Amino acid sequence: MSETFQQVAERLTNIRAELDGAIAILTMNRPKALNALNDQTLEELDRIFTCLEREESILGVIITGEGKGFVAGADISQMQSYKSEEGRNYANRAQALFNKIEALEKPVIAAVNGYALGGGCELSMSCDIRIASEKAVFGQPEANLGVIPCFGGTQRLPRLVGTGIAKELIYTGRQIKAEEAKSIGLVNKVVPAESLLDEAKAMLRTILEKAPMAIRYSKVAINRGMDVDMRAGLELEKDLAAITFGTEDKQEGMDAFLGKRPAVFHNR
Repeated sequence: MSETFQQVAERLTNIRAELDGAIAILTMNRPKALNALNDQTLEELDRIFTCLEREESILGVIITGEGKGFVAGADISQMQSYKSEEGRNYANRAQALFNKIEALEKPVIAAVNGYALGGGCELSMSCDIRIASEKAVFGQPEANLGVIPCFGGTQRLPRLVGTGIAKELIYTGRQIKAEEAKSIGLVNKVVPAESLLDEAKAMLRTILEKAPMAIRYSKVAINRGMDVDMRAGLELEKDLAAITFGTEDKQEGMDAFLGKRPAVFHNR
């Protein structure tokens, strides 16, 4: 039998997983290591997102960090002895996990509280939306260590900010503060540190007021559409729109609009 969210949450040590209604809040919880991603943390993230894929009562996710870090990169002490094959396997494992996060058919918000460097910046980019504390810092400093970003950074960063800025940040390893991250399109919103989680919850609750299936298929259309040409993307959009037109929530939404009343969606 598949484990429930609560069952998985009780056995995590590097992540604190809690529920706030239909929202799962995942807090990276290795503050002494600035929440750096080691093998155990990656395994725990994979387990909890596998659970989130199947639990229909959980409609959205927030990822944040404990202490001064969101995630301050991968665990360098763990990678120090890696050679080519081990490095490729490590990248493959992390990419598969971040692809799973990106593909989750539920909205995922990164509430970036502090340092989001290397794998932490890449983790935030696998989320749908990034809300940053004014204390947040972003960067891809891998070139300082003789390697390249390998958890998706060379691919997601240019798609978010453009190739020129992505190359600058990756080549120089420069760290940027929250406001600059917002100005280049890496961050959606910057808020005071003390209100970060409340702002993330408020945005997610606004999203969850909409029809869940409409949000789900919007996400699928956007994500898959980014990997194909415009013509194929438009065909995909039509196919997914057709699915939503056949749902009970579509009928409820339109009936409610015409009846001048709030819609009550049931995710079907």
